[in-house]
Amino acid sequence: MELSIIELFLNASFVVKAVIVFLILASIISWMIIFERWLYVKRINLEFLDFDTRFWSDDGLEALLATSREEGHNPVGAEYIFQVGYLDYKRLSKEKLNEDIIMESVHRNMRVALSKEQTLLEKNLPFLATVASVSPYIGLFGTVWGIMNSFRGLAGASQATLSAVAPGISEALIATAIGLFAAIPALIAYNKFITDSDNLISSFESFKEEFLAVLYRDIHTD
Repeated sequence: MELSIIELFLNASFVVKAVIVFLILASIISWMIIFERWLYVKRINLEFLDFDTRFWSDDGLEALLATSREEGHNPVGAEYIFQVGYLDYKRLSKEKLNEDIIMESVHRNMRVALSKEQTLLEKNLPFLATVASVSPYIGLFGTVWGIMNSFRGLAGASQATLSAVAPGISEALIATAIGLFAAIPALIAYNKFITDSDNLISSFESFKEEFLAVLYRDIHTD
């Protein structure tokens, strides 16, 4: 079976071959992105759970900040948002600024940090969406082109039979099959990672609001 598919590919026209090669490359790149995104989202989830536990422990904000700024440690997700917000809070508090100005600045910087984390979570997802939406049409184009060439070849044939056009049609249909093969995993992965990203961003947003409440109590207690 595998050999016959290869033979059909080798016998296909240049345009159909180009379409198939393009779709195979798109599929390979999609799977690379899927694997990389899966590892990244899994890491972010685990680090968020660990950081959330440490945040609500009795260690204190200073100890948490010291941990996040350790050499070789790269804070991500909620920990990065915390670091940005708390460093800004400490800096402005030393300048004896108005409480509302301090909290507004902290809120703004944490919102920017949240936007940055969202961008990192959604990295390369537009490519998956493009492959999912475009690949079936590219495969269909290759199929239409191949079928058109098959029927064009009948123009000079003395007798038009199904056996005469069947090989050409089979070659052309491979393009549609590979287009679906590239599109379906990309679509499933895109929907999953978008959902995971939305859930994490929602968790980060909740953490941001909770942390702002902690800082608000702290600044008014002082």
